[in-house]
Amino acid sequence: MQHFALNDGLVQAASPSGLPALDFLRDSAGLTGVKHACREGDCGSCVVLLGELDGPTPRYRVVTSCLIPVGALAGRHVVTVEGLDQRDLGPIQRAFVDEGASQCGFCTPGFVVSLTGFLLETESWDEDLAEEAVAGNICRCTGYSSIRRVIRTILEQLRMAVDPAEERIPALVREGYLPGYFLRAAELLAELEPPASPHGRSERQVVVAGGTDLYVQRPDELAEADVFLVQRRTGPSIWADADHVYLAASATAEDIKVSQILGRTVGGLDRAMALMGSQPIRRMATVGGNLVNASPIGDMTIILLALDAELGLVSGGAHRSLPLRFFFRGYKDLDLQPGELVEWVRFKAERSDAVFSFEKVSKRTHLDIASVNSAISLRLDGNRIAEACVSAGGVAPVPLQLEDTVAYLEGREPTADTAIGAAARARAEVSPISDVRGSSAYKRLLLGQLLLAHFHVLFGLEDGLEGKATA
Repeated sequence: MQHFALNDGLVQAASPSGLPALDFLRDSAGLTGVKHACREGDCGSCVVLLGELDGPTPRYRVVTSCLIPVGALAGRHVVTVEGLDQRDLGPIQRAFVDEGASQCGFCTPGFVVSLTGFLLETESWDEDLAEEAVAGNICRCTGYSSIRRVIRTILEQLRMAVDPAEERIPALVREGYLPGYFLRAAELLAELEPPASPHGRSERQVVVAGGTDLYVQRPDELAEADVFLVQRRTGPSIWADADHVYLAASATAEDIKVSQILGRTVGGLDRAMALMGSQPIRRMATVGGNLVNASPIGDMTIILLALDAELGLVSGGAHRSLPLRFFFRGYKDLDLQPGELVEWVRFKAERSDAVFSFEKVSKRTHLDIASVNSAISLRLDGNRIAEACVSAGGVAPVPLQLEDTVAYLEGREPTADTAIGAAARARAEVSPISDVRGSSAYKRLLLGQLLLAHFHVLFGLEDGLEGKATA
């Protein structure tokens, strides 16, 4: 039985803990403003607010309800578009009408919820940040210019009415952006018994981390399952000691994007993570899930391979560590014992003389799976490459560390000739197949281009690289 707050009341869900929250909300709770569309987290029509206490105050985030199980709602506050209803249209809904930003209306509830989530958590009334917050919402018929006008109208109103430093929930209730029951949200959550943090699982339970791929691939199976939720495990997401930086298995892509620790030790991860899904997806997709999913093009996996990361694995009271490059034995075949879970992943913390780059090519710049991706980490000794680690995805059955390319790079100067030679070694080292993301020859070409891009980004190399990806 799952106990949680839903809009302005408390509910008990007798559904299996693995049932997608979307199905409970629509079919059991009758909240059909939560739309059933892509079921892949790509369109934003099913988004809801998910809140939990952060000290005395609830903190909300936007999640896609098609990819989150009912079990993950336990002890939390779920708000659907119906829960934002008031006697009249709220300011966000009114702006959609006034600016002609709703035509068929199917996508509009998702936009309203996403914008409300942005208003609840933003530290400034910044238009670019607001647009990023709705980047995971798709409108097929109205057009985005009118939606941008909605955003501009709302933020202009709030700049005059609300100081961003003001306590947010009371201010938004006062200005009509939230219904009055939000003032009692902390009391609602306090009435719920927090779910116990899981420390073990039964053999019948299905392990779910973020669910962002699992619920796309196996929704019917999971709907009847009892799930073990990795994200319910407590403790810090990212931390460091004198020797290593650690990422918990439950750390999300958004945790990586905003981490100050990673910002100091690995430059450019905020840009890399911005390419990986919309904000709601980044807040759900976990490091452990990305690794165990074992996709040959998993972005986080490719990044961690280039950092020569090591895994911490746990089963009951037994612990072991394993270099990440040995974790992938074949396509979707892992060195993971029965009952074993990824606990953390770590890499060396001292990177004062190191540089890092991640690049990917996909059909869309943002929110898309890579055709080919690659990352590189170099430690320099003067004007020479003392150590190198290069990874590539989409060019083999497993995510790869490119050992021949590394051997070529070490000891050389980071010049255009070195970059061209490394691109040639990388192309020779891989064995891509032709599939929906491109032909084998095309993927080899992309990998060569990504190697050149690394050197261009890291060392400003440009002259001598043009047209050299196939040289």
